[in-house]
Amino acid sequence: MTPADLLTLLSGVIVGFTLGVIGGGGSILAMPLLLYVVGMKDPHVAIGTSALAVAANAFANLLQHARAGTVKWPCALVFGASGVVGALIGSTLGKMVAGQHLLVLFAGVMVVVGISMLRGKSGGGDPGVRITPAIAVRLVVIGLLAGLLSGFFGIGGGFLIVPGIMLGSGMPILNAVGSSLFSVGTFGSATALNYALSGFVDWRVAGFFIAGGVGGGIAGMRAAVRLADHKGLLTRIFAVVLLAVAAYMLFRSLGAIGS
Repeated sequence: MTPADLLTLLSGVIVGFTLGVIGGGGSILAMPLLLYVVGMKDPHVAIGTSALAVAANAFANLLQHARAGTVKWPCALVFGASGVVGALIGSTLGKMVAGQHLLVLFAGVMVVVGISMLRGKSGGGDPGVRITPAIAVRLVVIGLLAGLLSGFFGIGGGFLIVPGIMLGSGMPILNAVGSSLFSVGTFGSATALNYALSGFVDWRVAGFFIAGGVGGGIAGMRAAVRLADHKGLLTRIFAVVLLAVAAYMLFRSLGAIGS
């Protein structure tokens, strides 16, 4: 195992642990970690590789939510199916954008996520929601848009998918988090496949990142139980970290574009 492999494993642990503790939004750190810690040079390879890793970790977490009965499968399947189409379109467009310009746009998304986390979100909704034609239409439209953005930036998109499913169906946040993991996994898989067809996935790095993510996720879920009373504070701290990383990415990327 090389030093780069160890850094990749550690980066996966960080993302998995963050996801386990605070849930949606944690995976957005995957791409910056691959670029600035692991040392990947091509932003497109970092996006394709992180999409594969995030998808694998999402499916692993989905199993636990499915056992707990928090997944609303009819809504999750409709949202996920339409989002896959969006993810394929978005990832195709993303591959056409110059790497440094894509990083500037990605940093902008990180700012939006950080601000949304600082604002917090409501957890209300109908736990007994059943899919209807009207709900299905809303989920298809919102899923397509969420998938498009997820595929374009190569991110899990939990910060988009959770409120999107809540808006489309009216389910509570607990069910939305569980149901969103199916979409995070399918969107990430579609994005990774599209990038892999262009040679933009480093399979060795993805393997170590996924392994670290699984271990970090287990530790994160255990920590979440102990830190349940402080989750709001942890989320705000993570939001500040996101804003700081976004500022660093903008500094590096704009400097590269200007030089």
